[in-house]
Amino acid sequence: MRPPVFLAIPLSFIRLANAHLCAWNPGMFCFNGNIPGQVDYNTNAATLPLYMLHKSDYWFHHINKCDEFPPAPGDFLELPAGGSFTVEIADNRGVTSLSDNGKHATDWPDGKDHPDDYSVNNLAGEPLSSSGCLASPNIHTQNQSMASGTAFAISYTSSLSEVTLDNLVVFSVRYNTPWKRVTTYDVPAAMPACPADGCICAWVWIPNGCGQPNMYMEGFKCKVTNAKSTTPVGTPKPPVWCEDDQSKCVQGPKQIMIWNQLEGTNIEVEGEDLSGSQKSPAYNAKCGFKDGAQNDIFTTSKRMVHKHKRNWFTF
Repeated sequence: MRPPVFLAIPLSFIRLANAHLCAWNPGMFCFNGNIPGQVDYNTNAATLPLYMLHKSDYWFHHINKCDEFPPAPGDFLELPAGGSFTVEIADNRGVTSLSDNGKHATDWPDGKDHPDDYSVNNLAGEPLSSSGCLASPNIHTQNQSMASGTAFAISYTSSLSEVTLDNLVVFSVRYNTPWKRVTTYDVPAAMPACPADGCICAWVWIPNGCGQPNMYMEGFKCKVTNAKSTTPVGTPKPPVWCEDDQSKCVQGPKQIMIWNQLEGTNIEVEGEDLSGSQKSPAYNAKCGFKDGAQNDIFTTSKRMVHKHKRNWFTF
């Protein structure tokens, strides 16, 4: 077998390769890029946005075959039940700690230095994007408070071919992301263990304006550690827009949101949100997601007696 080719890219190229974003971890699909036989330490293949595609292309980023490049055997994104895990959100692997010993990594997803209060009002020499937002990193926002939120979802199956919207459950949300490179997500304490060969996870993001109204989805091999519960996750339902009335929010396990695609869209919005901006689905309270671990995703079964008819009901 021909040994893999290791591609080392100079910093000057990395600086010019600013693209979009994904969450980096050795347990991800496309970690080494999407070219057979090559290990690309500067890959950005998994960061490409997904817009107006057929499901066969957007689902787990098949558009450029990222789903065909699984992580190395034994590499998993570890999810400690009741704890938290960290990933690196960046526009390519070259500006993370997972390339060149982190030589080109900074606090930010683009490998540059920005002020802590970075915004369109404090650009520190950076240009605005054509839509009047931060151009680098390309985080589709004007400031941290407007960052729409990102999420992780899990399917208790071990093969991508077995994952569907009906078994892929959002289990963790982080408001006001993407923002800085190192990002931490919380895991529900009641998460059960995965099958022996692990689970499949997805990182998802729908930007709040500032350019093309696209979405992001990438895959991971993952496993739950320190699991104590055996209660399974429930069947997720599609989220709905509920910013104006929280009583409309979907309770319990929720699907990831598929938006602005040629097929499979499971959420529709129109008009303006409460801030006067065009509505855009988001992994935050606007669509019923709480910040942090989603602790309402598990099945519950109660046997109750009807007071009058004494019939048994299961909920």
